[in-house]
Amino acid sequence: WRGWEGAPYSTLVPSDEVTINYRHGLPVITLMLPTRSERCQFTVKPVVTTVGAFLKDVQREDKGIERAEVFATDGSKVSDSTLMEVLLMSDFKLVINDTAYSVSPPVKDKLNSEHATEMEDIKSLVHRLFVALHLEDHQIRKERELLQRVDHLKEELLPLEQMKARIVNSADAKTSRLLWVGLALMSTQGGALAWLTWWVYSWDIMEPVTYFITYGSAMAFYAYFVLTKQDYIYPHAKDRQFLHYFYRKSKKQHFNVERYNKLKDDLAEAEESLRRLRQPLHLRLPIQEISDKD
Repeated sequence: WRGWEGAPYSTLVPSDEVTINYRHGLPVITLMLPTRSERCQFTVKPVVTTVGAFLKDVQREDKGIERAEVFATDGSKVSDSTLMEVLLMSDFKLVINDTAYSVSPPVKDKLNSEHATEMEDIKSLVHRLFVALHLEDHQIRKERELLQRVDHLKEELLPLEQMKARIVNSADAKTSRLLWVGLALMSTQGGALAWLTWWVYSWDIMEPVTYFITYGSAMAFYAYFVLTKQDYIYPHAKDRQFLHYFYRKSKKQHFNVERYNKLKDDLAEAEESLRRLRQPLHLRLPIQEISDKD
């Protein structure tokens, strides 16, 4: 008889040579070791044990085993990464050296409720132990990745921050000069109106002039609202003028504002993730220590 992958097997052993029984909720696989000629029991943790780990245990128990593989009933090879829990759901063939064992696992539905409850408890316990043993390593690895990302983003942002600082200083200086120019023009206008009122003409002549100047200013403020959809408030107008100078200077200096904003957002996200990872609750500190820190 020829087995899978064209490999010849001398015998095809019936299923009673390899038995599977459940003890305390765990499957116990009993098989005959070929070179030692004795039966050996292997207790399997189906939630965490893989097919590859089980086969290695069998080969470790009997050094004379040169080949150990598992095949499905349709002849396809079962991957070593497959969990034993999945394998034990259906029949399979265990190949040891040149002997193929036909294995029929017991149906889970036939297990009594006590064994099923024990199995669920064991699964829950294994999961909690796995989390407890590997959570700290995962946190350390994740923290290292976040620190590397933060350093990388800061390196990319450094030349952009320097360029932005120069552009901000230039835009702020131009905005301040514009404000002082506006104050100087308003002072000049007030002085000119006073001079024309008391020294050149009388108030009767200058009153219509001041009225139209006031009306013209109101029209200018209304035009500002129509164009910007905002009231003419001095701080807002100053910020708007600053942004105008900033973006014009950025275009001349080839400063990529969108890339800068994207890097800043990524840096803030990475730092927030790092902060959350370092929170006391995430580090599983005792409640008393958490209260002391607060």
